[in-house]
Amino acid sequence: MTTPPPRQPGRRICIVGAGPCGLAALKNILAAGLDDVVCYDESYTIGGTWVFDERADRTSVYETTHIISSKALSAFEDYPMPADYPDFPSHQQMRAYFNQYAQRFDLMPYIRLRTRVLEASLRPDGRWLVNLAGPGSPGEEEFDHLILCSGHLREPHLPAYPGAFAGEMLHSCAYKRADPFRNKRVLVVGGGNSACDLAVELSRSASQTCISLRRGYHIVPKVMFGRPVDMLYARLRERRWLPRRLIRRLMARLLRLGMGPWSKYGLPEPKTPLFGMHPTLNSNILAALRDGTVEPRPGIDGFDGDDVHFRDGRVETFDTVIWATGFDISFPFLPPSVVDWDTSRPPPLYLKMMHRRIANVYFIGLFQPIGCIWRLADHQSRIAALQIAGKLQRPSNIEARIARELKSPHWHFDQTPRHAVEVDYHDFRRDLMRELASAGRS
Repeated sequence: MTTPPPRQPGRRICIVGAGPCGLAALKNILAAGLDDVVCYDESYTIGGTWVFDERADRTSVYETTHIISSKALSAFEDYPMPADYPDFPSHQQMRAYFNQYAQRFDLMPYIRLRTRVLEASLRPDGRWLVNLAGPGSPGEEEFDHLILCSGHLREPHLPAYPGAFAGEMLHSCAYKRADPFRNKRVLVVGGGNSACDLAVELSRSASQTCISLRRGYHIVPKVMFGRPVDMLYARLRERRWLPRRLIRRLMARLLRLGMGPWSKYGLPEPKTPLFGMHPTLNSNILAALRDGTVEPRPGIDGFDGDDVHFRDGRVETFDTVIWATGFDISFPFLPPSVVDWDTSRPPPLYLKMMHRRIANVYFIGLFQPIGCIWRLADHQSRIAALQIAGKLQRPSNIEARIARELKSPHWHFDQTPRHAVEVDYHDFRRDLMRELASAGRS
């Protein structure tokens, strides 16, 4: 039995959020011998958005959600998913997995549920004053370090168009199940994973389901050649002698051969190369477009009562518009002096986690990989834990490192707010592991 590292008092740590990233952060903090830590979450349970919640004002998975990255590349590297899980587990299975993870690493004693962080302000002495609300909350607490795991799926992005729509409008984060839309004419706006998932699900109960895309998207089947597509990509990336550009051309060619031209689905051709924009992993939408249960539409020009005007001049009447248009990055409990950048642009954070000026705040999971977030957030969390424990030095040239990181993204990602925090899963993991390796050299 491994002897746990000695506890190191005097470093009080606050973790915000008990979703997958928060659980990983807490596990790594404890593993580093730092037990003066509290993890706050406003929900009644751990798991974050992976806990299905009926309330419209709570962002959560919807009733039939399954993960889009495979279980092999979605499980924490030190805690595999159960062998009997399918390749793409359901949200119920994911919730059970996160609960088992918390039990395995004895995390629950350090988590305070039903406690909301109202404000976190940096005191003149460098400590964090955290204002809290909830049953039994102390009101205010002071901490030496702040670890933010609250996610970037909090503030729905709602685009503005001319005119007003008289029917029902909602963001995809408020969608829970298809029943309320039975026999309705529904327009889903967006081309990402949520948009395609909802369009397919709604098509089974709505009288008409359309999906509006203002541009071309790379829609990729979840399974190719009998294996999850992310595993196929991972196998190619493992062959270090293959140039990344060649891998991109090969993947694009395989997709083209397997799917055929976009025009067969009524979709516009993507103008950005594969991996230059976040791909949509969805096999069902392709079949639904081909059999007509989901109808493609171009971008929207405006609204007039129940009518939607499209860019191609078509005008159609709908009962409901669902905006699957993503989220704006927001940290409402932090002062502007901390989040001192344009959140629609790539954040000036080293490894997407270290602030250029404030050494005792860490942003964990503030990135969007072509793959799983929390698996990489686990490595981010270990970096933070080792720095706090004094076992890993914060880079002295952090400004230069941030500038280099911003100048050299993993791919030339599309210059849109959606891609502000985009990373390549395998390249970002390499970057994180390189930083962790420096702990052994210091």
